[in-house]
Amino acid sequence: MSAYQRLTIADIAELAGVSKTTASMILNGRAEQYRIAAATVARVQQVAAEHHFQPSASARLLRSRRSGTLGLVIPELTNFAHAMLAQMLEPICREAGFQLFVVSSNDDAEMEVKAVEQLLARQVDGLMLVPCTNNAKLYAKWAKRMPLVLVDRRVIGSQLPFVVTDAETPVCELISRTLAQGVREIAYFGGLRDLSPSVDRLAGFQQAWQAQGLEANPALIKHRDYHQHSGFAMMNECYEQLGRYPEALFVASISLLEGALEFMNKHDRFKTAPRYLMSFDDHSLLDCMPRPINTVVQDSAQLARHSLDRIVALLAGQSVQSVWVPARLHWRQDLASSAGESA
Repeated sequence: MSAYQRLTIADIAELAGVSKTTASMILNGRAEQYRIAAATVARVQQVAAEHHFQPSASARLLRSRRSGTLGLVIPELTNFAHAMLAQMLEPICREAGFQLFVVSSNDDAEMEVKAVEQLLARQVDGLMLVPCTNNAKLYAKWAKRMPLVLVDRRVIGSQLPFVVTDAETPVCELISRTLAQGVREIAYFGGLRDLSPSVDRLAGFQQAWQAQGLEANPALIKHRDYHQHSGFAMMNECYEQLGRYPEALFVASISLLEGALEFMNKHDRFKTAPRYLMSFDDHSLLDCMPRPINTVVQDSAQLARHSLDRIVALLAGQSVQSVWVPARLHWRQDLASSAGESA
């Protein structure tokens, strides 16, 4: 037997001196519909407030066939970009009447399936997902069971709606301005090559070289995954390959940047380092680094808002379009007098 006491609507009705049916109608927002007297409504609401009572979510589910919950699946809770996405989503979901469940796939396909199955078991009304594979058939299957929007990453070849940062444009500008300084050696560290962030960010990197009639050294373009330890490993590999640091370095995520910086700190505490450091994703702590790091800043608030708007539209039976969210550049190392906006 539980030591905890849970009040029911019957308890509130008894304390307020009304019938259980009357209390239920008032507490579930149907007092006006059934023309219940204002004084009765106020009395029941006062009793409920004094006892911190909330109507049962399970009961509402049975009546509405909605759970009032949404799911968000992200690769890593420790990844700053994904943590910011969750941080921005939670309050606007709450304002829209939804409780947000956040789970991690650890960027692993099997864990992703288990995470989604757990959310399905909880009967979430919709799902926002940062995919860790290009398994279009799997995601299409889930989309038949509930509204599904892909966030931060798209699935190449899939027609599922996505909300993704336009990576090509800012990466191309960042690399172009670095090349304009006479730099001809830029290492590129990316995640899994077939994931859309890798495709889009590398496309921007290559586009910058091509626009100036140049070609990046393919030996300095490296891919692993988006975990921090991979950034460390690629920096170590690059240093051993050259016998020094490259003149410039671009990393395709802040988690990879963390790994690369860890190597530099352990190697010689930044006494030597690439002359130019660049990263996709930003963090205020980068303002405190001994070397300036220019970054692409994603608009987490817009990623969250567009994602929720599409889930709500799908729940209403409406069709939705994918959206590319613009990013901006944060120049900590001014590469030219026309460097543009600084954060």
